[in-house]
Amino acid sequence: MTVTTNKVVDIIRQVSDPEIPVLSVMDMGIVRDIKVDRDQVHVKITPTYSGCPAMDMIAVEIKAALQEEGYESTVELVLSPAWTTDWITENGRQKLEEYGIAAPLEESADKLALMGEERIVTCTNCGSKNTKMVSQFGSTACKALFRCNDCLEPFDYFKCLK
Repeated sequence: MTVTTNKVVDIIRQVSDPEIPVLSVMDMGIVRDIKVDRDQVHVKITPTYSGCPAMDMIAVEIKAALQEEGYESTVELVLSPAWTTDWITENGRQKLEEYGIAAPLEESADKLALMGEERIVTCTNCGSKNTKMVSQFGSTACKALFRCNDCLEPFDYFKCLK
């Protein structure tokens, strides 16, 4: 059975991020490279942050998805270059928002927060910009917890990482 890169991409696109199941690992920008050598597939993945506990599960899921389609594969963890939120696709950003997680703002907004200035993060529930960070750390290390001052609902914000 001949393997094509397009077929492999279609298969891997079905693998969800275990922490944000509405996103594929392709939408998250975790898959850095796919090489096809005859019937062998080699996939390189990069963690969203060093020590991300989901990477082992992602590697297992990619291998299982490819094996289910009859392809042998290896998955390699690559740390350089470091993952950046710029690698999240537009489709991924839209899915984050629909899921209730505010997509990363531009880099300067998160740098201002480091200097004690407020980030303006739009509420994913009601669309208000009248929000406040409750905690720099949310449900995972790559998210911060916000609360809307209008609808009073909490929501996660996916921090900008560069």
